[in-house]
Amino acid sequence: MTKKLIYTLFICFSMFNILQADQTKIKPKKSFDDIIFNWSGTFAEALQTTGDKHYKISDPQACMVKAINSFLNSLDPHSSFLDPKTYKSIIEATTGEFYGIGIVIDNTRSTKDKFLTVINTIPDGPADKAGIKPHDKIIEIEGNKLEGMPTEEAIAKLKGERNTTVNIKVIREKSKQPVSFGVTRDIIKEQSSLAFYIPKYNIYYVYLSTFSNNSVKQIKNILEKSKTKKYEGIVLDLRNNSGGLLNAVIDIASLFLDKGSLVVVTKDKNDKKIAEYKTTQTPIADVDIPIFILVNNYTASASEILAGCLKIHSQNLAKKHKNTQQKRLMVFIIGTKTFGKGSVQEIIPVSNNCAIKLTTSLYFLPDYTTIQGKGIEPDFVIERLFPPPEKVVWFMERYGREEALQHSIKPNGNKEADIKKKDTKKKSDKTKEKPKSWTERIEKNLKKDNQFLDAIRLMNILKISDPAKVNNREDATKYLKDIFGLDGKLKIQKVEA
Repeated sequence: MTKKLIYTLFICFSMFNILQADQTKIKPKKSFDDIIFNWSGTFAEALQTTGDKHYKISDPQACMVKAINSFLNSLDPHSSFLDPKTYKSIIEATTGEFYGIGIVIDNTRSTKDKFLTVINTIPDGPADKAGIKPHDKIIEIEGNKLEGMPTEEAIAKLKGERNTTVNIKVIREKSKQPVSFGVTRDIIKEQSSLAFYIPKYNIYYVYLSTFSNNSVKQIKNILEKSKTKKYEGIVLDLRNNSGGLLNAVIDIASLFLDKGSLVVVTKDKNDKKIAEYKTTQTPIADVDIPIFILVNNYTASASEILAGCLKIHSQNLAKKHKNTQQKRLMVFIIGTKTFGKGSVQEIIPVSNNCAIKLTTSLYFLPDYTTIQGKGIEPDFVIERLFPPPEKVVWFMERYGREEALQHSIKPNGNKEADIKKKDTKKKSDKTKEKPKSWTERIEKNLKKDNQFLDAIRLMNILKISDPAKVNNREDATKYLKDIFGLDGKLKIQKVEA
């Protein structure tokens, strides 16, 4: 075979491969209907073979529920299948009276997760009295493992008739083995919001655990007070707030933004606008009062919409009135990046008294950006610093200090005796300590909360700053970062000896 012939064959084979590659590229993609029709036959064959050949099928209905649920779960973390019992429980919970155990849960959980995180407990509620604590992770409900169980089903299992007991098993950080609890269901008095006034700095702090009509009233009352006595700012705490009623978000945004301002938009898979949500009332907030919003990785869904919406309108007004004194609306985000849940789920009834919870659209903020999978980046990134545990405090008190050394000179008396007295006092204090209310618990934590304290510091800096340097949001953010050292541009130079 000559070299010329080999070269010709090589060219032909190459052209053939290129043509094949091109045909693969232009090969039309099968539609959803085509794929489902093709595989439904295979699925029917598998079911038929199973019915004919399997040694023993104990509960085919449960198998079908799991099969459909697995299909929906594979689409996204928030789509799931609701069996008749779960679907009925959800309807009852939204239309009638129900009893629960009094916990705030992480509803951003995926069905694949093996646990359900307790974000908080309602003080004096059934779970609180039973000994369940914030950050406990529920792994079993009535002996049923949570892995593969939709969050809606888990919530339905926790609810039930009054004075009935639900058995749950949790894993706790300091416990080597899971801890079991029997919790008696009772009426739950929902408290979704809480507010404090800090006289020293003349500011208000508002905490929202979820979005409800009560939370709207709480913020509205505070803003009404500003008409008689002007205060210096608001700290709005949306940390660990994983959502709630969208209409509550619209109503809260209406307190700050002009009537008819865009809050959020929903779009379908074809990027077609489904609905627009705008403010419906005349605002009552003083736009010159700065708002510092605290967020973290558990800030999700509706709370992300509110934080993102207020921030975007603040930015837009800053650009529009950059060289004027009009409508400053200073909104700043503090903390860590938010969760990033910008999807919309619908509960759609299907046959056999079941329903599917399906992700049907995405939320888009007023600038038409989505938070889905992205979250909201804070203006001031400040990580939460938690108080050291008891063991660390004990160690620090006794080591790494001159006074802890053996035979150390103690001019003010016997240190060892002082330590023993302190230990005795701690023990006696613990025995006297009573269960704290939600208000007392949050008040105590705020005094050690570095993110909250930094928000107050930033607010004070803004208050005493030269008005010319903080006339709008953009300049104020840059100025505060420079002063507070949060711009991430710190230069360190080595000094030669």
